Amino acid sequence: MTAALVEKEQLTPDNYPLSMNALLMACNQTSNRHPVVDYDQHTVANALENLKAAGLTRVVYSKGMRVDKYRHVLHEALHLSQPELALLCMLMLRGPQTAAELRSRTERMHAFSDQREVEEVLGGLAGREPPLAALLPRQPGQKEQRWAHLLAGEPSPDDIAPEGAPTAGSSSAAPRGDRIGDLEDRVAALEARLETLEQARE
Repeated sequence: MTAALVEKEQLTPDNYPLSMNALLMACNQTSNRHPVVDYDQHTVANALENLKAAGLTRVVYSKGMRVDKYRHVLHEALHLSQPELALLCMLMLRGPQTAAELRSRTERMHAFSDQREVEEVLGGLAGREPPLAALLPRQPGQKEQRWAHLLAGEPSPDDIAPEGAPTAGSSSAAPRGDRIGDLEDRVAALEARLETLEQARE
C-alpha cells in the first residue's frame, strides 16, 4: 500500500496525495502488480491506520477538501535516496526481480545509468542494518538471481512467480503491461480531477 502511494507520487504528482478511493484503485490495479490483489475499503483503511502508527504514512488535511488524503513518508522514515526509493517501490509492487528488470521498470521514477548502478544501490540496501533488500538464490528455470525487499520479512515462495510463467519483463508481456498501467494511471488522474471539480462546485 505504501508502494502504491510512492508510485502515484512519482508518476502522477498532480493528483497526489491520494484520496481513499484513489488509493484503493492504485492498490487493486491489475497490471504492473505481483501479486494482483482485490482489497476492499475496510482493508485499506485498517492498513492505513497501521502505517500511520508505524510512521510511514500521514493524513493530509486541507480546509477546501471534502475528503482526507494520504501521503507516504517512507523516504523520511528510512532515510532513502530517490534511487533507493524507486527500487524498493518496484520490489514491493511487483515482487522479486532481476537487476535488469528493475532498471527497466523504474525508468520513469529514476533513470539509472546502467545495470551496475542498480546493483550498487541494491547492495547498499542489502548492507543496511537491518537489511532492506536481499539477493535471492537462483530458482529452478531462472537464468538470473532476483532481488527482493525485506520490509515485510523474508519473501515466501508465493511471492515468486511460478516457473515458466510469463513476466512483465519479458519481451511479449512488457509493452502490453506498461500500456495498461499507463492507461490506469490516466484514468485515476481523470477521476481525481473530476472529484476536485465536484468539490469545488459544492
